[in-house]
Amino acid sequence: MKRPPEEELGLQPGQSLELLKELHILTREGRINQDSRRKLKQVHHLVQFIEKLLQEVPAEEGHPTLADHGAGKSYLGFILYDLFFRPLGRGHIYGIETRQELVERSRALARRLGFARMSFLNIAAADAAQAAEMPEQVDVVTALHACDTATDDAIAFALQKQARFLVLVPCCQAEVASVLRETKALALARTPLSELWRHPIHTRELGSQITNVLRCLYLEAMGYQVTVTELVGWEHSMKNELILARRTGQRKRAAAERLRAILAEFGIQALEERRFPGLPAHP
Repeated sequence: MKRPPEEELGLQPGQSLELLKELHILTREGRINQDSRRKLKQVHHLVQFIEKLLQEVPAEEGHPTLADHGAGKSYLGFILYDLFFRPLGRGHIYGIETRQELVERSRALARRLGFARMSFLNIAAADAAQAAEMPEQVDVVTALHACDTATDDAIAFALQKQARFLVLVPCCQAEVASVLRETKALALARTPLSELWRHPIHTRELGSQITNVLRCLYLEAMGYQVTVTELVGWEHSMKNELILARRTGQRKRAAAERLRAILAEFGIQALEERRFPGLPAHP
């Protein structure tokens, strides 16, 4: 028996073919190549994580709200809207992107498709919380491969907007590595642990690892329960670490102390004020 067209193409039931053609996932003839099939599978996998969180948001007018940082061409936002927000009939998606041409393209596509509850802001993640277009409270904050400190800006945004959930796939964590390089000579004389970042490639890798550990501790210290897992289906990319955070409101002093201890151990205390403000005070 021949499979239904949606199943054959790897689509979800009721998924808009017009949208997928506009996103160049499907050709105008409705076909799909192997690269596009893989990309669609990856986005669907991430959508499944996010949908479960959106379903936990109380059924109130105007909710759920979702802010997508580093939205790019807004594949994630459009597919989420098509599969979840459109049939739900309420809620709003905000795409945050610094490249004006991508924002204008997304706005035009949303108009063509009648996706009225999508907004696109041509603004940096660091400035998004103060934008007049943003609501006071945002339910879900996503940052998919937001480069380097843009992930930290998305976290800061989420804390300001009292987000219920964060979904982060960090990318290009360079800031900590640069600080490690600056203090390398002193560290080599101070501790044998500095061998972990003596060579440049190890500095980059260790900096990436430390960055994400510190982010998780920061979220725990600020009242979130954190889970770290692998985003299955993204095997072609080394950037497949998925950080999920759920707001509990219970700030953990122990997490703050461990964060400070790691900063001190690696000689990068200067990052506390810049990246981890508002930590619970020392006992």
